[in-house]
Amino acid sequence: MISISKLLCELDAEGDGLRYDAASESSKPQITQDKQRRPVVVWNLTKQCNLYCSHCYAAADTETAPGELSTAEGKRLLDDLADYGVPVVLFSGGEPLVRDDLFELVRYADERGIRPVLSTNGTLITPEKAEQLRDAGLKYAGISVDGLPERNDAFRGKDGAFDAAVRGIRACLDAGLKTGLRYTITEANADDLRGVVDLLHEEGVNRFCFYHLDYGGRGADLVDVDLSPRAKRAAVKQLCDLTREYHEQGESIETLLVGNYADAAYLVEYARRFIGEDTAERVNDYLQRNGGDPTGERVADIDYQGNVHLTQFWQGYSLGNVRDRQFSAIWEDDSNPLLRRLSERTEHLNGRCADCRYQDICRGASRLRALTVNDDLFAPDPQCYLRDEEITTSSPSEMSAD
Repeated sequence: MISISKLLCELDAEGDGLRYDAASESSKPQITQDKQRRPVVVWNLTKQCNLYCSHCYAAADTETAPGELSTAEGKRLLDDLADYGVPVVLFSGGEPLVRDDLFELVRYADERGIRPVLSTNGTLITPEKAEQLRDAGLKYAGISVDGLPERNDAFRGKDGAFDAAVRGIRACLDAGLKTGLRYTITEANADDLRGVVDLLHEEGVNRFCFYHLDYGGRGADLVDVDLSPRAKRAAVKQLCDLTREYHEQGESIETLLVGNYADAAYLVEYARRFIGEDTAERVNDYLQRNGGDPTGERVADIDYQGNVHLTQFWQGYSLGNVRDRQFSAIWEDDSNPLLRRLSERTEHLNGRCADCRYQDICRGASRLRALTVNDDLFAPDPQCYLRDEEITTSSPSEMSAD
């Protein structure tokens, strides 16, 4: 994740230590005091979902799939993650609220010292369930809204999904749960970006996560409706502008970019063009501390059957199964050729990535998109929207960032 509000508006956040090794600079209580050395783990508790979203990376279905980790297996997994030092576990799906033991697992994670957070479509969250999640120790609920009512419901495959998600957001806020809004952009909903940001402000939500489409699960079928690089750049600029606009009005909205580390380079260029060279240098410094795309290093995924993946989007490749080996043993396995090559990725990047001056803060962005489109793990990310002049010059770019 790349925080626009931190980098451009100097907003303190609880993830400053985790992402930028900047806990001492923040006035907020921190997730961790030091930059993470163990991955944030996404756990897809189930493949079942009450909706059927066209861009679902997990290819979730409305029916229960066989082989889900049991409650006891889940607790053993959480024990291993805690002993390994995992800072955060993100309970996801499918839709995690279809599992009756979600509250029990959230509580267990919290008791073991792992920060439990939730990724949900929000439609099943009632006031009672929001209070149960809060009481179990949930620290954050990220609720997906992919556009205004008509477009969101088309994405979700169900009329009324937008209204149900908003009710879930309100229930979480009323229960005192920190709540954020998650939005994945495509050609179909790009025009709704401002409306969605305005919606979160109207509802009292102060965190917005802007997701780029990654090409996993059913998302791989939407490559043709992903934004063009030029349109993607315009959307990121719009969110930067909106963030600054809200902060200038005294609204402390936290906005984050997820899934495309070309955004890191763009934020340096944006800061240089619209704010100033000092800010651009500060932004670049934080992003160097962040370390670029985290795939295979600072983020991991475990699916409902216990298979370990490089990220939640890369479901087609398994590193191993936690029923056979502990997660920690799988993640530390130096003999896995893909893990090893990803750790050395900057040595193998080719095309325009090979000589990019922002390589240290981007690291080639999405290797999954490169593999899906180019059948080459180290080809340029097809959704890099940076201009050649920006990535090849040895001096600060004079190009416009718009």
